[in-house]
Amino acid sequence: MSDTSYLPPKVWAWKPGNGGKFANINRPVAGATHDRELPRGRHPLQLYSLATPNGMKVSIMLEELLAQGHAGAEYDAWLIRIEEGDQFGSGFVALNPNSKIPALLDQSGPQPVRVFESGAILHYLAGRFGAFLPDDPAARSECMCWLFWQMGSAPLLGGGFGHFYAYAPEKFEYAIDRYAMEAKRQLDVLDRQLATRDYIAGDDYSIADMAIWPWYGQLVLGELYEAAEFLQVREYRHLLRWAGQIAARPAVIRGRMVNRTWGEPDEQQPERHAASDLDRG
Repeated sequence: MSDTSYLPPKVWAWKPGNGGKFANINRPVAGATHDRELPRGRHPLQLYSLATPNGMKVSIMLEELLAQGHAGAEYDAWLIRIEEGDQFGSGFVALNPNSKIPALLDQSGPQPVRVFESGAILHYLAGRFGAFLPDDPAARSECMCWLFWQMGSAPLLGGGFGHFYAYAPEKFEYAIDRYAMEAKRQLDVLDRQLATRDYIAGDDYSIADMAIWPWYGQLVLGELYEAAEFLQVREYRHLLRWAGQIAARPAVIRGRMVNRTWGEPDEQQPERHAASDLDRG
């Protein structure tokens, strides 16, 4: 910690470049910074994304739908390089005014439908294909509760713990302790939930699992923030069982490759336009 405490000014002023790893794309205003139309492919669904935890949710969902035999779930996946500011192009901003990945365009009907926010996309696809969302009202409510739990909790894991532990330009004990405590509380919530059921919302795999696994599953498997030892993830044995079970699903393995530009070469598929793009046999 610094010997001097920060005293906020009466009026905040933006200092470009201040903010760690992602400082070059952070700004206090919305809207497009440049004109750039988005490409469109031949499939009904057009995904514009990057293989971050939020982006991964949707490519996993689409691959799971295809694995179930839903031919209408064929899709083109286009790479959005967020570190280069692709999300601020005019075409992407028209699709998602919030300039965050992922974003989906469904061009199967007479009028294209835009869907943004990863949880909203999962819910939209589940309704469109009648899959991975229970019909029973009580079971559906349980699934939706956990979907919204993830949407509300993960910013504290990513923007809180992940930022200060892995990305901030300086390490601050107070911030790391604050968010490590919350991350471990959330892991305990999931571990207790999974002690009595196979999947997050019950006995069946659902969009709740697809939303939660890219964040919390990857974290306990040591694939996010290099923080598994720090957070002592071996304590969460039910969560670890579930995380490994999801990671082994063929559709999850395929979905994780989509819009990925890092890692081993056989794990990367920057764009996806056909099922054969993901064949690694």
